[in-house]
Amino acid sequence: MSELGGGARGLAAPAAAGARDASFALRFGWLAVMGAVFFSSYGFANWLAARRAVVPTFAFGWEHAIPFVPWTIVPYWSIDLLYALSFFFWTRRDDLLDQVKRLLTVQLISVACFIAWPLRFGFERPDAGGVAGALFTLLMGFDKPFNQAPSLHIGLLVVLWAVYAKHLRGTLARAALHLWFAAIGVSVLTTYQHHVIDVPTGAAVGCLALFLFPLRDAAGRLPGADAARSMAPSAASRALARRYALGAGAVALVALACIAHAAGWALAAGWGALALACVGWIYWRGVPGAFQKDADGRFPPFMLWLLAPTIAGAFVNSRAWTFRRPAPARLGERVSIGRTPTTRELRRHGFTGVVDLTAEMPRWAAADAACAYATAPQLDLVAPTARQLQQAVAALERLHGEGRDVLVCCALGYGRSVLCAAAWVA
Repeated sequence: MSELGGGARGLAAPAAAGARDASFALRFGWLAVMGAVFFSSYGFANWLAARRAVVPTFAFGWEHAIPFVPWTIVPYWSIDLLYALSFFFWTRRDDLLDQVKRLLTVQLISVACFIAWPLRFGFERPDAGGVAGALFTLLMGFDKPFNQAPSLHIGLLVVLWAVYAKHLRGTLARAALHLWFAAIGVSVLTTYQHHVIDVPTGAAVGCLALFLFPLRDAAGRLPGADAARSMAPSAASRALARRYALGAGAVALVALACIAHAAGWALAAGWGALALACVGWIYWRGVPGAFQKDADGRFPPFMLWLLAPTIAGAFVNSRAWTFRRPAPARLGERVSIGRTPTTRELRRHGFTGVVDLTAEMPRWAAADAACAYATAPQLDLVAPTARQLQQAVAALERLHGEGRDVLVCCALGYGRSVLCAAAWVA
């Protein structure tokens, strides 16, 4: 992970929304509150599981090959310090409250899952001596072999990784950061605290928290704020949201049906259901900026993971519909419309400018100094607002005015790009 951010809520908030300072007392107070919430809710779920006569375990057979590495209890424990310090990065109150909401979201979803379907760790942990042994003894003083999936440790790790990556600068410092956080991720397995199934499910919860409660930029703006509008979503957007919700529900039922007999397929189906639900939420809000596609056409790493099934589906759909007519259509001097291009396609046709209107997919073409890139994200199958159309036309006018051969692209090259080009001609 690197600089992460993004989200689906309140994207029209002005930059001044977080102008009020977060005092040290407020930051410390929220740390105390969240610490109490953490230990009380986590302990309650452990207590409920311990009262059950039988608590099942869920592990793949090959997990017996995962070694027990005692010293990795050190990075495992370090997340507690990182958790506490994360409250003191924020100088604006809104930023601090966003962090509280992210952590609370991970906590509540994870604990709800622990209570709904309790699991226990199924392997015998070998004895450890020295400092590692003392740390394991301290851990077992409040932890039990329950509270497995989704891993709360991993969910919090994803959120904290995003926060620390946003604030830390310097190549060496960031490299050390990523190595240490990766070690924390591995440690949940090598300390025999979690089974493999707990890791992707925990990561999904962390990504969801970042999606719902985004990281702001230095000016306090939320991702996509410039493109977001306060107007109500259109009827078409809401109708598509309902379709995505139905699809998510159907795929979730498939995931539930597969759990007992095909755990891998259950994970894949659950991933797809979550991605569909997130896209449905974006359409319900009617905010293309909620995909968090940046000015360079890239998605934050956590969004790439969270929406990988729908991103892949959108790309395959793009290629399937345009299989027989992949070439862009020339409209006039130095202006063409077409599907979202790859690097090879851009070079084949010699374009020196791209106006990308897709919101649901990242940029597929590699960055090229000879080819200027502009993005004006719009929701697929939804008529753009006047402001979105103005942004797209302005981007086309700017690149065309620079003497570039411009491709205006969307998923297929049939809808959004046609509207933009027509508005530009008019």
